[in-house]
Amino acid sequence: MDRPIGVFDSGVGGLTVLAALRRELPHEDLVYLGDTARVPYGTRSPETVVRYAERVASHLWQTGIKALVVACNTATAHALPRLRAAATGIPVVGVLEPGVEAAVAVTQTKRVAVAGTEGTISSRRYQDALARRGVEAVGVACPLFVSLAEEGWTAGQVPALVAEEYLGHLRGGPDTLILGCTHYPLLADVIQAVLPDVRLVDSATATARVVARELRSAGLERSEGPGGARFLVTDNLDRFADVGTRFLGARVDAAELVDLPDPNGPFAKP
Repeated sequence: MDRPIGVFDSGVGGLTVLAALRRELPHEDLVYLGDTARVPYGTRSPETVVRYAERVASHLWQTGIKALVVACNTATAHALPRLRAAATGIPVVGVLEPGVEAAVAVTQTKRVAVAGTEGTISSRRYQDALARRGVEAVGVACPLFVSLAEEGWTAGQVPALVAEEYLGHLRGGPDTLILGCTHYPLLADVIQAVLPDVRLVDSATATARVVARELRSAGLERSEGPGGARFLVTDNLDRFADVGTRFLGARVDAAELVDLPDPNGPFAKP
């Protein structure tokens, strides 16, 4: 099917998921929406995150997407059930469950840590999902990692000190750490240096594999031709292009500025 896959995040972090989707599904067209006017979601209340996620999903559904990828851990934690209930007939995949499944598959001690934003960690969605699989879980909020990644401070003394402050106490504990925010893979080397014996799990790759499986199962995959990408943002085109290039690992071509639906209006469903 030639319709695109929709991907959204509160800003640029979800571009790490888009990059993974490009590798896993090279024939698929992708449309990415970064809600840069309302970034970050990680410090918002659950109710606000749900409202924002519904607005973004409504816009993407109106573009005619065939699947929706919630490439934001906070939005996945708070809004995924609502989005799935609304999206009859359209696969909706979040980043949380794929990351959990990947961590469960690699942990040897059944002790896993999750690093994420304040909103993701306080939701306890990761911890509860791991506990249901018989895994002992601990969540660690690492909010400064987002700013460091966006400013390009991904190596050197400053990020090393921040990583030590957040995660140093985990040494000798969990054998696996889920990078529970799409910004955090950019800091993977710094994090690994603090926790050299811990296996890092990037949910972006796991999510891309789940999306591929969902498309095949629903008969929606596109098997021919090169896929393309379209980028939409709600504010600050120049910064998105500049910062986004680091997250995507390639140049972010011309992004488009879009307005989202009225937050007080009806929730548009596909």
